[in-house]
Amino acid sequence: MKSYKLLIIAMLVSTFGIAQNIDTFFTKADTFFGKHVTNGKVNYKAIKANPEGLNELVELAKEITVSKSDAKTYQAFWINGYNLSVINGIVKKYPTKSPLNIKGFFDKTKHDIGGKQITLNDIENKLLRANFKSEARFHFVLVCAGLGCPPIINEAYTPSNLEAQLQRQTEIALNNPAFIKVKGKKVQLSQIFEWYKGDFTQNGSEVDYINKFRKVPIDAKAKVSYYPYDWKLNDIK
Repeated sequence: MKSYKLLIIAMLVSTFGIAQNIDTFFTKADTFFGKHVTNGKVNYKAIKANPEGLNELVELAKEITVSKSDAKTYQAFWINGYNLSVINGIVKKYPTKSPLNIKGFFDKTKHDIGGKQITLNDIENKLLRANFKSEARFHFVLVCAGLGCPPIINEAYTPSNLEAQLQRQTEIALNNPAFIKVKGKKVQLSQIFEWYKGDFTQNGSEVDYINKFRKVPIDAKAKVSYYPYDWKLNDIK
């Protein structure tokens, strides 16, 4: 009986420790993004000069494990984890003009995060998209360091605010005339819609999906094309 009680206590202490770590992670991530992100761009130069805050977050995120059964915490952790890993990868090679100038940036370089050694592509595709197949709004919050991405925000994604944050960022992107380019009966979409078409056409066309978030709907019969992605670094100059 005594050993059983000790086991229960150990489990409670461990659970409490994990909860503390992830709460600390969200709090520190919020401070970090607030300090280094302005108008959808990142001050990589300042982070490179003083990397302590980023390094602390990276170390903290290594040991955090989150179950996908706690969907909001899991999603919020990995969205922040993706964006921080992108920033960390850029800072390590800064100055650079584009993430594509860094060999294997998305598909080869592994990040030590969440108890895993994992690439950016696998965070996006295996941990998020594969586990939550109906959630296409991920594409408007995962920021790949290119100007063609929807803008990174100056706050952390958190479990309690995640639904509102996903909705807000999707609405911002899909009402931005530089992101969704409407000209009469024609509409040019970001290549995100071409690359991940299946995510956006689960319940209709791409235009049907976009119109769920638009203030001014696009003509349902509009001719759709895709404009080239802008891979220039989302850097504060």
